[in-house]
Amino acid sequence: MKIITGSDLRKMRKEAGLSQEQLSEKLHIARSSISKLERGQLELRVSDFFRWVNATQSQEYVAAMILGIDVAVLQQALEMISTLAVGWIGGLL
Repeated sequence: MKIITGSDLRKMRKEAGLSQEQLSEKLHIARSSISKLERGQLELRVSDFFRWVNATQSQEYVAAMILGIDVAVLQQALEMISTLAVGWIGGLL
């Protein structure tokens, strides 16, 4: 299983367009703790990880973690499947 790092947490937050302050308000966690989590200076509890995922709409990170693959690989695979499905459906119409 892939371990989520502080840089992953930062990327999730930034991709969601949230500042540390905005995320801290959503999670009811101090902004300084958000900063420490993203720098790997504080360990994220599992329950807080799932709250982070929900707040940032980053479910692909959970799937990648479970599958033991890098999230970029999963995103590429999902894009390829989506493209193939659209082409296949378009061919039926």
